[in-house]
Amino acid sequence: MISKLGKVLFGSRNERLVKRMQKIANQVGSLEVEYEALSDEELKKKTESFRQRLDSEETEEDILIEAFATVREASKRVLGMRHFDVQLIGGMVLHQGQIAEMKTGEGKTLVATLAVYLNALEGKGVHVVTVNDYLAKRDAEWMGKLYAYLGLSTGVIVPGLNQQERRAAYQSDITYGTNNEFGFDYLRDNMVLSTEEKVQRGLHFAIVDEVDSILIDEARTPLIISGPSNENSELYKRVDVVIPSLQQAVEDGSEGDFTVDEKSKQVFLTENGHDHVEALLVEHGLLEEGESLYDTQHISLLHHVNAALRAHVLYHKNDEYIVRDGEVIIVDEFTGRTMPGRRWSDGLHQAVEAKEGVQIQQESQTLASITFQNYF
Repeated sequence: MISKLGKVLFGSRNERLVKRMQKIANQVGSLEVEYEALSDEELKKKTESFRQRLDSEETEEDILIEAFATVREASKRVLGMRHFDVQLIGGMVLHQGQIAEMKTGEGKTLVATLAVYLNALEGKGVHVVTVNDYLAKRDAEWMGKLYAYLGLSTGVIVPGLNQQERRAAYQSDITYGTNNEFGFDYLRDNMVLSTEEKVQRGLHFAIVDEVDSILIDEARTPLIISGPSNENSELYKRVDVVIPSLQQAVEDGSEGDFTVDEKSKQVFLTENGHDHVEALLVEHGLLEEGESLYDTQHISLLHHVNAALRAHVLYHKNDEYIVRDGEVIIVDEFTGRTMPGRRWSDGLHQAVEAKEGVQIQQESQTLASITFQNYF
C-alpha cells in the first residue's frame, strides 16, 4: 500500500530518472541560442577546450551539458539534423552504460553521437558495435563527417583489412565494426608474442547496437580461433558408417542408444548404447573383441563417435548448414546468413563432412575462445 502511494506521489524509479535527465536536457537547450551564435571555428575549438579541462581533472559529467550542446549544434550544421530532448536523454543513458530502448526510425544513430563524442574526448578510443559490416561502413562514413568537423578521427573495421590497416582504425578516436570483428581481433591480440603486434589498444568505452541480441540471444555463442590438428580424417568416414544403426532413446532412457540435449546441443550414449556401439565398432574392425571404447588408447575413437552422433542427430542440411561446391558451409542460426570459411571445432565439421560424403578437411583444435557476454 505504501509502495503504491509512493509511486502515485513520486512516480516510478524510471520516471524519476527520466525527470532528472529532462532537467539536464533543458540545461543543454538553454545553451542553444548561445552556441548558434558561434562561428565554425569557435565551435570546433570546443573539442580542444574540453580535452584540456579533462586533463585538468574535470570529469565527463562536468562537461556533459556543454559537450551535448556542442554535438547538437555541430549536427545541425554538418548533417542538417537536430537532436530532440528525448535523444539527449538517450545519450545520457548510453553514457551511463545503461540500455536505451528505441524503435526503428527514432534516431539511434544520432543518439549515439552524443555519448560517443563525450567519451572519445579522453583519447582512449570508443568502439561503436553495429549489427553488420554494411551498417559499420555506412555509419562511419555518415557520422564521421560530424566527428571530423569536431576534430575527432573515425575508423572502421571490416573483413579483408591487413594488420596495419586494423591498427590504424583502432588508433582512431572512434572505431566502427561488428561484434565478430572486435571479438576476433581481441582473441588474436591475446595470442601474439609481443605488444607491438597487437592491433587493439585498451578497451575503454563501447556502444552496442541491438545489445539484446549480443548479450541475450547470442550470449553463449563462442568466438573461436582454431589451428590444425593431427587427427586422421579417414577415421571419420569409418565411424560415420556405424551411426545410422543407433536409435534415439525414449524419454525415460530405458530403450535406445542415446539421449539428446537440444539446449546444450549434446548427445549422450545410454548404457545400452555403449554396448551397441562397441559391438558395431568390433564388427567394422575399429575395435578388438573384449576392448572397451573407454580404454585409454581409444579416447580418440570415442571423440569421433561423439562427433559423428552430434553431426547426424543435431545438425541438419539446409538448417544448420548447406552443401555448396563440395563444401559444408555453416548457416548463422540468428541471421540465416551463410558463413563461408567458418568451421565448427572439436571434429564436428569433419563429422558433418563425412555424413555428407564431401572431402574431409583437416581437423582444427581450439587455440583461443571467448563468448560475446564475456568480451563485452
